[in-house]
Amino acid sequence: MATQDKIESRDRRRRRIRKRVEGDSSRPRLTVFRSNKHIYAQVIDDIANRALVAVSTATKALASELQGQKKSDAAKLVGIAIAKACTEKGIMQVVFDRNGYAYHGRVSALAEGAREGGLEF
Repeated sequence: MATQDKIESRDRRRRRIRKRVEGDSSRPRLTVFRSNKHIYAQVIDDIANRALVAVSTATKALASELQGQKKSDAAKLVGIAIAKACTEKGIMQVVFDRNGYAYHGRVSALAEGAREGGLEF
């Protein structure tokens, strides 16, 4: 499958998911973006159109913890970090948006880490 076909397929899945998944102030949306090297997580209030919390493997605060980790282990640490940041802001429940990616590998590791950190979804 060509790269462009993969991107278009994921984009179609992402749009289909976003029709049903929406975050508001009481239950914001936890969205995941994964590149080849990093994984990014944001908690978004779709009504106010703003990101409430964002954490990634590229964040300098996590850099020391991520040294020598596998990508899936790093994703789990990002999930724990986003959960900690959310609880500091008083966010306990979120809606999980996998953003068109299969719920497996790094995406599921991030979700498990967020659940371990105390988020409910």
